Amino acid sequence: MTASVTQRIDLAPTRSCNPELAAGPWAFDSQPGYGPGASQADPMPSPVTHPGQLPQAYREMSSDQLHDRIRRAKAILAERLVILGHFYQRDEVVQHADFLGDSYQLAKAALSKPEAEHIVFCGVHFMAETADILSAADQQVILPNLAAGCSMADMADEDSVETAWEEICEVYGVDPHHVTPGPDGKLPILPVTYMNSSAALKAFCGQHGGIVCTSSNASAVLEWAFERAHRVLFFPDQHLGRNTAKAMGVPLEQMPLWNPRRPLGGNNPADLQEAKVLLWHGFCSVHKRFNVRQIAKARAEHPGCRVIVHPESPMPVVDAADAAGSTDAIRKYVAASSPGDVIAIGTEINLVNRLAAEYPDRTIFCLDPVICPCSTMYRIHPGYLAWVLEELVEGRTPNQISVSADVAQPARVALDRMLAAVPR
Repeated sequence: MTASVTQRIDLAPTRSCNPELAAGPWAFDSQPGYGPGASQADPMPSPVTHPGQLPQAYREMSSDQLHDRIRRAKAILAERLVILGHFYQRDEVVQHADFLGDSYQLAKAALSKPEAEHIVFCGVHFMAETADILSAADQQVILPNLAAGCSMADMADEDSVETAWEEICEVYGVDPHHVTPGPDGKLPILPVTYMNSSAALKAFCGQHGGIVCTSSNASAVLEWAFERAHRVLFFPDQHLGRNTAKAMGVPLEQMPLWNPRRPLGGNNPADLQEAKVLLWHGFCSVHKRFNVRQIAKARAEHPGCRVIVHPESPMPVVDAADAAGSTDAIRKYVAASSPGDVIAIGTEINLVNRLAAEYPDRTIFCLDPVICPCSTMYRIHPGYLAWVLEELVEGRTPNQISVSADVAQPARVALDRMLAAVPR
């Protein structure tokens, strides 16, 4: 799955959430500290460059200079380095990735290069944490820009989940610290966290018999969970949980929404007794933008077009689409299409643009006319990548992401279960 150089597609549509995102992100990273989605418990690495404090020289370099420096540093580091790139990254970064994939694929890719001393993760904070948990003790994981986080991951913090778990277990009459199977051998409830969550929440799942899922293997994970428990607490993305469980035949009335700001999540005990999936009140700000009106407009303007969306989209959007799937599933859907096909896609714009460039004999476009890239993914810029690679060449390790052993050990349990749940 080696990355190939792809044509750069600018944010060309006339309307964009913020066209300045295409430029250097340091203007958005003006405050010291971690950005959205980063673990608030993490100590700042040392030496450190705060977001917004990228050395001035890298901010002023031309694109050609930055790419030359990246290639030169990669050549020097050679087998000591592996660069992982998420599908949502900008093309200027993707062209330097050794592996390109979604969160599930990159979690496995982190295991495939045991000889690499340095894993540079061009993604967001929770992905770098996962890579550190799965990598060997002598490997270092680096996040080029510490402000690259995930607002969805911020929607479920450790304290809120712990509080919810205690309330839920009280309803089911079990000890929240030691949930045991009933007479039928099944647990009353089991936690499932989406990959888009902190290492602490992955550890919570590992400690309570739970598991991690990605959008690629969510169905396989829920099947695994229902073999072991009557119910699932699914966090932080309500839409992925609802869409996945509904496709498996779970009625909507058995999927109450858990709002952590309300007692019992806004539910009554009777509803919780009947529940199969308790859905955390979280969402992806990009995928939440897609709506049924956009699908109707696409079909009106392009009769016969097909629509595929990411399962983080709201349920009515998934229901109205022709297909739904992870970023890799969307890529495979387009690859299986034919020349002349028209495909409207509901996911992050970088992936859509990259597919449009890869298949110029098809009409491929984003459902959302107001282009909204993932602003935290966009914080990985060639300037940051050039800087961290040249620091590594000099023997310094900037922006290292390191998960403590007491968190990493139970999180690894939940992640290993995830890796074993192979999507069909």
